Amino acid sequence: MAGAHRGAVSGHFAPATGPLPGGKGPGARTRRQRLAVWWQEIDRFALYIVLILMGIGAVAVAAGSPASARRLSTSAERLPDLYFFFLHMRWQLVGIGALLWASSLDKDAARRFGILIAGIMFAALFLVPVVGSEVNGAKRWLRLGFSLQPSEFLKVGWPILLAWILSWRARDPHIPVVGICAALMVVLGGLLMLQPDFGSTMLFSGSFAVMVLLSGFDWRRLAALGGVGVVGLVIMYFTYDNGRNRIDNFLFGGTAYDQVDLAERTLLNGGWTGQGFWMGVRKMSLPEAHTDYIFSVIGEEFGLLACMVIVALYIAFLVRVLMRTIDEEDLFSVLAAAGIAAQFGGQAFINILVNLQLFPSKGMTLPLISYGGSSTIALCLTMGLLLAITRRNPFIQRERFTLRTNGELS
Repeated sequence: MAGAHRGAVSGHFAPATGPLPGGKGPGARTRRQRLAVWWQEIDRFALYIVLILMGIGAVAVAAGSPASARRLSTSAERLPDLYFFFLHMRWQLVGIGALLWASSLDKDAARRFGILIAGIMFAALFLVPVVGSEVNGAKRWLRLGFSLQPSEFLKVGWPILLAWILSWRARDPHIPVVGICAALMVVLGGLLMLQPDFGSTMLFSGSFAVMVLLSGFDWRRLAALGGVGVVGLVIMYFTYDNGRNRIDNFLFGGTAYDQVDLAERTLLNGGWTGQGFWMGVRKMSLPEAHTDYIFSVIGEEFGLLACMVIVALYIAFLVRVLMRTIDEEDLFSVLAAAGIAAQFGGQAFINILVNLQLFPSKGMTLPLISYGGSSTIALCLTMGLLLAITRRNPFIQRERFTLRTNGELS
């Protein structure tokens, strides 16, 4: 009986041989069973947090939409105040569908899909400097009848690709997996800086460092790689004007009209409880109120207490993912989940620190909350793959993963 019960939970069902009650065929029964298995195996707590953040995002974009719509309106065309809100809701519906689909995949299918999309987007990055479309001095988009930013969709599969390569050591300890990953990171960093996109370079490098360190790599070697990164940062400072200006403004202060300064003033204008929905005034002079600086809009209209709740939700999500991996016995799953969590959390907290004037401006959106088109779909796909990778049969006891058993990577 116990064996049969475990088989049912893991999704292995014998096909029905006769008609089901109500006159429905066996296919309907199978779909219901698969849905029940998905609901049992999915990390529902993490799913709830993702949906709550998306709900907060819908309200926040509605609050920030008038500021951006009026700034982008012209004498020939006036955008409705809720222009970006309605667009955002459409993208969110598509994103939720993508999230649920990705989360329904089994671990092997999620791994294959992540590797596939990472490979395609990595190749697309080679095309961006050649045929890419330039916006505001940065060439990051491909026009394919629609606008595609390969670096956004690379976030979907980058941690999965690295986790797959690092997990090769389980089969052959002599494969230089860290060297392969480091070479990919160097190429990726070069392609991103050609755009230029220093923010994404930092984000991908951060997830790479977390995964390599977690995989058992000697921290002294990682420190050496960090030294290479510092050298790259110095080179960037003297060769990338926009990055140098942002660092200088952060270290030495800018004018009262700098974006980061306006964001901090907007954030603090709401006090603890906020001015009220659509009652914010400073947001009207804030650029990118619906994207990069939406956290400041939330602070002005809903208060610092609402900002604290959002920070707590991000922390709760990261802690939940880490707790989920404690009982995981598969190296790939641990590394992929940790890499996605590091990438997601890094983007969230860089955006928040920029709004608090505690970090140089990076042009990063607040994940699952800021307005986004393709970026919303990419984020939802990423969250769906994370939920798929961390799916687990609740009736099976697992041996815990430890770094001691993993050893040192080559």
